[in-house]
Formats: sequence, C-alpha cells, structure tokens
Amino acid sequence: MAPFVYSTLIISLGLGTTMTFASTHWYLAWMGIEINTLAIIPLMTQNHNPRAIEATTKYFFAQATASATLLFAAVSNAFLTGGWDILQTNHPLTSTLATLALAMKIGLAPLHSWMPEVMQGLSLLTGLVLSTWQKLAPLCLIYQIQPDSPNVFITLGLLSVVVGGWGGFNQVQLRKILAYSSIAHLGWMILILPFSTPLALLALFTYLMMTFSLFSSFMLVRTTHINSLSTSWAKIPALTASVPLILLSLGGLPPLTGFLPKWLILQELTKHDLTPIATLAALSSLFSLYFYLRLSYTMTLTMPPNNPAGTLPWRLSPQHNTLPPALTTAATIYLLPITPAILALFTF
Repeated sequence: MAPFVYSTLIISLGLGTTMTFASTHWYLAWMGIEINTLAIIPLMTQNHNPRAIEATTKYFFAQATASATLLFAAVSNAFLTGGWDILQTNHPLTSTLATLALAMKIGLAPLHSWMPEVMQGLSLLTGLVLSTWQKLAPLCLIYQIQPDSPNVFITLGLLSVVVGGWGGFNQVQLRKILAYSSIAHLGWMILILPFSTPLALLALFTYLMMTFSLFSSFMLVRTTHINSLSTSWAKIPALTASVPLILLSLGGLPPLTGFLPKWLILQELTKHDLTPIATLAALSSLFSLYFYLRLSYTMTLTMPPNNPAGTLPWRLSPQHNTLPPALTTAATIYLLPITPAILALFTF
C-alpha cells in the first residue's frame, strides 16, 4: 500500500473516532462511526489472500447491519422525543435498540459471532487496531445512552464473560484466543457501566494496555499459532519471561495489574446487592484463566531441548521499536501497588 494512501486511512480512523467523541447529535455520531468502518476496511485487505478477503466481507456485513440498526434507533428516537440529542435517548425501545446495535459493533455476546472469524483472517497489527481503537467510539455512545434499567447491560455483560471464557477452549490460533479474550473483557466493562462509570473507564484503560502489550509481543516473535510459542525463547528470550506474566495479568491473577479492575468491579457489584451476579462473573472468568494458563505453559515449559544451528535471532539487532511494548508490559505487571493513586485518577 502506498504511504500516502496508508496515511490517509490512518488519519480517517482517527477522524471518525474523534467525530463520534465530539458529537452530541446522533447523525454526526453515526457518520463518525461509518468513517471509522470504511477507513479500516482497506487496511484489512492489505494482505491479498482469500482469508483476509473473507474476514473483511464478514466484518463489512456485520458492521453494516449494526449501523442500519443504530440509524433506525436514532430516527425512531427523533420521532418519539422530537430531538436528535444523544443524551435524550430515554425511550426504552430506542435505547435498547441502540445498545444492541453498538454491542454488535464491538462484538459483545450474543452478537459476537463475527469477531473471532474476522480476527482469524487479519494480521496481528490490524487485529490490534480492531481490538482496541475500533472499540472506543461505540463504547463512548454506550456510555451516553445508559437506560434507566441496567438489565440489558447486566445480561450483555454476563453473556460476554461466559462466552469469552468458553469460546477460548480448545483454540490453537492465537488471534481467535485474543478475540475471545476481548469479548470477555468487554463484558466486564459493560457489566459495571450502569453502576460505576469510573470503574468501567479503569477496566477499559487496563484492557487497552494489556492487549497492546500482548499483541506487540506476538508481533515481535512473529507467531500466530500456539505451537510456535515454544520457540520464542530463541528469538527474544526476555519475552519468555514477560509474556506469561502478561497472560496471567489478563486472567486477573494477583499481584498483577489485571487483578485491579476485576477486584474493584466485584466489590462494587456486591455493594449494589448483586452478589449472585458477581459470583457468576468471577466463576466465569476462570474459563478465561484456563486458556491464559495454557498459553503460559506452552511458552515456558515446552521449550525444545536442542539449539538451532547458526546465530540465534536474539543476538541480531532488533528490527522493531521495543520501547512501547516494554513500557506497557511494565505497566501491565506492576501497577497494582499504586491502586489508591489510580482510583484517585479515575474518580470524578
């Protein structure tokens, strides 16, 4: 892809998300999401192979369906309330329709079926954009149209946590595992959103940080299959120690950073007399922890005993900038002790 075209698409990605962030009018917010969708489609087809084309087609149809539903919800809300203001989406029908459309945009269960298949056909870099940046604009709109009853959010959140855990079982493709991991983490955010917006933002922040660290690590070792993780020690030995910690942080094990949002979310749900829901979410997260442990085991305890002939790749000069993944990996592992400072930052 030509550098000018690539730069134009990246700028369009940023412009679409920024337009949605700055909009109070439904039509402008919808237009920003559409710019975002149309900008990433050429990026998804950079690799000219049938799997990438199939993934792009599935993504386009899923996003087109969600966009049509969202526009219908906005028009219906304008008809019922007489205004296009996003904050005035008070009617139960329109708020539920808009929430479901945005849930399909980001891949929440039970509207998630497109997400793993699309991720499987993309490169790791495009998958990183799909798992992080593409979630921001729909989540911003979900935050603004919170309905009076939290039942829709609780249902979507619990289903996403359960499906995200169950779906990762018996998967050997890392991109599909990352897709189900994304579904589960988004479920935690949606589950707590009606009760504590700062905790939802904290969960989003930690999710973006941990996901960037893991995708960057996989891009450094150029691996997309679980079996090839066992040879990563010969490419970058430091990743053999850091990636299992990132995976355990994603699973929410203390004393790593990933434990922080889950701990606070469970505490907040208990305060609102939702102990059964908190218990079910905590038990469901054990499914996700299983395949994180499986990846950690594959990477650290199944190293081949023989050394490859020739110069080991880790002795050569790195071809990628390793500073951003190093910083995010450190934050993914070490932030739990400064929990009070982080809470003060996200509480407003």
